[in-house]
Amino acid sequence: MSNVWFATPDIADMNRQMENTACSNLGIEITEVGDNWVKGTMPADARTFQPVGLVHGGANVLFAETLGSMAANLCLDNSKEYAVGQEINANHLRGVRSGTLTGVATLVHKGRSSQVWEIRIYNNEGKLSCISRLTMAVIPAQ
Repeated sequence: MSNVWFATPDIADMNRQMENTACSNLGIEITEVGDNWVKGTMPADARTFQPVGLVHGGANVLFAETLGSMAANLCLDNSKEYAVGQEINANHLRGVRSGTLTGVATLVHKGRSSQVWEIRIYNNEGKLSCISRLTMAVIPAQ
């Protein structure tokens, strides 16, 4: 798939946008952008654990939606429209107790009124920990 971005992505700006949000509180960072994908990291630590010491499924979902949302909005002229989460699901495949998770959001469908993104989250060993699908609604800017 060829480049899908409206403008050239700026990773530093993307990370600035997440300051003082749930994203930064969980330690999520954008690390790389390709032609149709966005990659980021999230620590597996006390900020993201559930009580038994595994990464919380909700933290995985927040990570997945962050990557997909950031990517979806890169596809749009945000002075005219922006994308918001409409539906997300996640399959938690492997528990993670330590290290850094790496997630990759890849475009599945880019339409006028919606987008679909697949987000794969991997542990330090490169094993798939969670797979998620995110539907974004494209709405006019106010």
